[in-house]
Amino acid sequence: MALLLGVVGDILSGVLGIIPALTQQQTNGNSVWGTLPVPNFPPFLTNNPLPNGYPWGLRNASGSNPYTDAPYTGVIRSYDFTVKRGLIAPDGYQKNVLLINDQFPGPAIEANWGDTIQVTVHNQITGPEEGTSFHWHGLLQKQTPWMDGVPGVEQCPIAPGESFTYQFQADLYGTSWYHSHYSAQYSDGLLGPMIIHGPENADYDIDLGPVLLTDTYHKPYYETVKVVMAPLDQGGNPRPASDNNLINGKMDFDCSTVAEGDTTPCNSNAGISKFTFTTGKTHRLRLINAGAEGLQRFSIDGHKMTVIANDFVPIQPYETTVVTLGAGQRSDVLVTANQGSAQSAFWMRSNISTICSSSNQPNALAAIYYDKADTNKAPTSTAWDVPDPGTCANDDLSLTVPYYPLTPTDHPATTRHLDINSEVNATNHFLWTVDGGTFRSDYNSPTLLLANEGNFTYPPEWNVKNFGSNSTIRVIVNNPTSSSHPMHLHGHNMFILHEGPGAWDGTSITNPNNPQRRDVQMLRPGGHIVWQINADNPGVWPFHCHIVWHLSAGFYATILERPADIEKYSQIPMIMPQTCTDWAAWTKNNVPDEIDSGV
Repeated sequence: MALLLGVVGDILSGVLGIIPALTQQQTNGNSVWGTLPVPNFPPFLTNNPLPNGYPWGLRNASGSNPYTDAPYTGVIRSYDFTVKRGLIAPDGYQKNVLLINDQFPGPAIEANWGDTIQVTVHNQITGPEEGTSFHWHGLLQKQTPWMDGVPGVEQCPIAPGESFTYQFQADLYGTSWYHSHYSAQYSDGLLGPMIIHGPENADYDIDLGPVLLTDTYHKPYYETVKVVMAPLDQGGNPRPASDNNLINGKMDFDCSTVAEGDTTPCNSNAGISKFTFTTGKTHRLRLINAGAEGLQRFSIDGHKMTVIANDFVPIQPYETTVVTLGAGQRSDVLVTANQGSAQSAFWMRSNISTICSSSNQPNALAAIYYDKADTNKAPTSTAWDVPDPGTCANDDLSLTVPYYPLTPTDHPATTRHLDINSEVNATNHFLWTVDGGTFRSDYNSPTLLLANEGNFTYPPEWNVKNFGSNSTIRVIVNNPTSSSHPMHLHGHNMFILHEGPGAWDGTSITNPNNPQRRDVQMLRPGGHIVWQINADNPGVWPFHCHIVWHLSAGFYATILERPADIEKYSQIPMIMPQTCTDWAAWTKNNVPDEIDSGV
């Protein structure tokens, strides 16, 4: 993994980053991520009932079907989020951002498997005002599809000055994150980790919690969206380059590279994130690619990692030196502090693949200190020599075997192609397509609420794919483009039957008795993925690329699952149409500046 010169080279020489020139408040607001000491996470929250010693009772990772056997604890975990603008400098370059409770990254949501999570979001975005909405990435939202958080699909946006309370079950367990799903807002800071405690599939001693990997852009998100959506002959760029790469919201930046005439305050010694390892102990790290675009390659000098989960799916543990994560993906890894004395220190690295992504400074560093190391000194460790393979794919599917086995049917009720491509339209705008359609949201008319009323006729720009009453759905996705795409499906963990270069041969399935399941899968350039689901969750489920700039340019389709059963939902809370009433009242006197897909 090649190292860049400049700031990264200075950090490695111990010049920058270890003793920062900026305060935590200046770089990350009220957030404590990346600082010493950050409290470790317990194996479960203890103010639950504890039948048989655990909140989930006798359920375990190997013998309990996570999709049908989720507990119901009756415990509500309540959170209160105020969203407003702020001014911080995560890498030393000061920028206007959007913050949750004045924090970047945002606060952790933590619950036990089977708890109810309740989050009240107060939209206090001003200067200018904007709508917002929040998505709880990877949770199934069974019986609560209206809480999935996509504006114009499952709800109307939360209007400026209004509040909205989401309530849903922690129906899976493991590591995930939450983020705004309104335009590209999350690339400006509206994101945070989500930890759902549940049964373990491997032994470890200490849970260090989330390690958020985020590419960062120095321009406000709306300015980048304007570039992405501009006509190609007027400066449009569908692939803007990130300016830096962060670990838990921190990294240094070489301010000498700032464009001439840019007077934005900038300090090259903002500071980097720090972690503590306890000598001889095994640590769980919850890796989350919460970035806008970059394909991350994560490693720790001198230490091998044992991967125990991908997304919300525990897997049979396997060992590696590098974990590849596309935007939206998560991997839980175990690392044992046995590579030196108690005085040792090592670099943690996350490098954006410059073959697969676009970045001006792709390499992020954080420091790991064993328990008696001097935290004011820079590590001197050396990176693993693992060249980027350039495939823009995840680890081979044969390595990623779910801990709880499930076998998909050989004979799905329906099979459909949802191939992706790109086009330049008549006004010279670059757009992405799914199955020939490009998406644009209507904030005032959520598809789910219309379906509940029996309306299944939609404009073509909503790109709805009606799968009817089919009990199982297989989808083949071909990617003839030169870009890779982290493909995300809401409401389900997909069986990933196959992925690879070229077209699928129509028969090959990797681990057919127990294929990988996850909610985001990398689709390599010129390649394919084949996924399958059991249609057991009636709803209107987004299927999209998780690169925010691709999503802005229409890379989205809606999977309409069991529409007749959506009609039968009688318990959609009145707060859902109320969001539309509030939004309509605001838009009566204000015009939302929806220059992209809206989601």
